[in-house]
Amino acid sequence: MTDVSGGDETMNGIDINDARFREIEPFPTKLWLSSPTMHGEEQRWVDEAIRTNWVSTVGANIDAIESQVAGYVGCRHAVALSAGTAALHLATKLAAEKLYGQARLDEGTLRGRMVFCSDCTFDASINPVAYEDGRAVFIDTEPDTWNMSPEALEKAFELYPDVRLIVLAHLYGTPGRMREIRDIASRHGALIVEDAAESLGAKYLLDGRWVETGALGDFNCISFNGNKIITGSAGGMFLTDSREDADKVRKWSTQSREAAPWYQHEEIGYNYRMSNIIAGIVRGQLPHLDEHIAQKRRIWERYEAGLRGLPVRMNPWDREKSAPNFWLSCMLIDEDAMAPMVRGECDWLYAHEPGRSSPQEILDALAAFNAEGRPIWKPMHMQPIYRMNPFVTVEGNGRGRTNAYIKGAGIDVGADIFRRGLCLPSDNKMTPEQQDVVIEVIRRCFI
Repeated sequence: MTDVSGGDETMNGIDINDARFREIEPFPTKLWLSSPTMHGEEQRWVDEAIRTNWVSTVGANIDAIESQVAGYVGCRHAVALSAGTAALHLATKLAAEKLYGQARLDEGTLRGRMVFCSDCTFDASINPVAYEDGRAVFIDTEPDTWNMSPEALEKAFELYPDVRLIVLAHLYGTPGRMREIRDIASRHGALIVEDAAESLGAKYLLDGRWVETGALGDFNCISFNGNKIITGSAGGMFLTDSREDADKVRKWSTQSREAAPWYQHEEIGYNYRMSNIIAGIVRGQLPHLDEHIAQKRRIWERYEAGLRGLPVRMNPWDREKSAPNFWLSCMLIDEDAMAPMVRGECDWLYAHEPGRSSPQEILDALAAFNAEGRPIWKPMHMQPIYRMNPFVTVEGNGRGRTNAYIKGAGIDVGADIFRRGLCLPSDNKMTPEQQDVVIEVIRRCFI
């Protein structure tokens, strides 16, 4: 048994000359996790913005994509913003203001309030709660979609019955169990901020009707970041059926200017509006959304077939009630096939054992052959910045569960997925032949 450690991106613990990997050649160019896919139409709309001198935060490209995205998602209004994070911030602020009223200028709208939040997500989902002086309460994940557990959410309302806001993300493009979560929110008079940053184009069967993610909450957000299924290189959107809410977000995002001939402000504003240049890229991308989803699905299906027989399974989804966009393909190693592995804050240590492997060994092997993988998003309740925040599982309070005199440490689904899972190369420009090499590398990690 050989110990292997890593931590420097320029080094890894896999020797490509190892007998296990003979006859496999490194990719001559990097195989990415998920990179932008341009088609050519983007240049037309960017050039038009430059030619007509509409390069700021107004213009035909912005108007077009707001209309097109609203139509695609099935909501009445869309507001184009500088980032998905900007959309999440303003959605969180708007929800809090509706619940608790307008805050003082030196206080956030959530000051002294708790918010129930997805635990397995990128921190952009959660940080707006802190921007608004609130305190996130992290809700554990459920194993069937890797999203917020409705059962844990019910426990959270038992512990914190005064909470009135839920921030929910659809991980890796897979919709959460929205029927149950919406019902729970309704019973407790809570509003939902939906983070659909990773799931544009995914659908959920609600009351006999397929509904797009981005239209399942009270305040909804998507992202056009560079690695998303549709990109503007940056950018995001706030989505709503309420003209009043859209107008408020549009005002806040342009520094909250009042209707006066001079600059006049009665509330705090932000410089969050999308530029017409970014909107031009998005405008050229949108016609290809369904094409990208189909490509991503084929990647997921090829992994599922190619890894069959190994002690692993792919990231799950509800095949009756959801249609993911398959943004990232991920895999989870069976518990009894996990080789020893530990992680520090920024480094790791693992050991290879015949017939077993670990996420870090596989990630190192992929890196050795010039392919990018990534660990599963580290749950928010494990992040150093949020270690003092409450965490709720299906058993109730998830903090302080270890006991020197009682075996076991309680249920923590998100931590377990992080420990045993990894994100695989999912770039929609990856060829089947390249994916076959990735699959072969993974297979040989278990030799």
